[in-house]
Amino acid sequence: MSTSSLRPQAFAGIRERTKPGSLLRITEIFYSLQGETNRVGLPTVFVRLTGCPLRCRYCDTAYAFHGGRNMSVDEVLHEVMRYQAHYVTVTGGEPLAQRSCPALLKRLCDAGFAVSLETSGAVDVSAVDRRVMKVLDLKTPGSGETDKNRYANLRLLCEHDQVKFVICDRADYDWAKETVTRFHLPECCEVLFSPASGYLAPALLAEWILADRLPVRFQIQLHKFLWGDVPGR
Repeated sequence: MSTSSLRPQAFAGIRERTKPGSLLRITEIFYSLQGETNRVGLPTVFVRLTGCPLRCRYCDTAYAFHGGRNMSVDEVLHEVMRYQAHYVTVTGGEPLAQRSCPALLKRLCDAGFAVSLETSGAVDVSAVDRRVMKVLDLKTPGSGETDKNRYANLRLLCEHDQVKFVICDRADYDWAKETVTRFHLPECCEVLFSPASGYLAPALLAEWILADRLPVRFQIQLHKFLWGDVPGR
């Protein structure tokens, strides 16, 4: 998508339409291939917000817990536009831990981008624009953060949203399988099962899914296969 295809209001009157003080703490903005979800492989701009209230034991973005730089919603939008991409993913950390995140999501949608949000599911998603594809990561026991799951968020999911389970071992798999059934998740959105990198062999998880004939999408992290644990890729 070229900048000429974006809606004119994305450029005009930006300062007037954004509330003063709508700052975000940004760790990085970068252009890469989407490594997960049903948009895997698509060129995407990633906006990584700083900070997270969770400490999952398999976390691969701990560098985003602290640091970063303050940017206004307008500045983030202009940076994203530089890449002339169609897809934008807002991620973290936990992006919804920052109060200005919903405003950013709305502005990106208004500008014509196809926007997805990667959230832990520990924070209320009710303020997220319905045009955004929410990717809600329910925390398994192996994460050490299961008690942070906000199950009320599941009632707010749309058909285009996705629920992700990062699975460390068989106990995690059994817990995830029971959760999928209990909340009838495949009836309301797509369900993703992903092996926790360094904890569970991908082939083993694939065999469990096939044996149980689960209606879920198996996924691995494409970006790690291509580039390893390199920030900004």
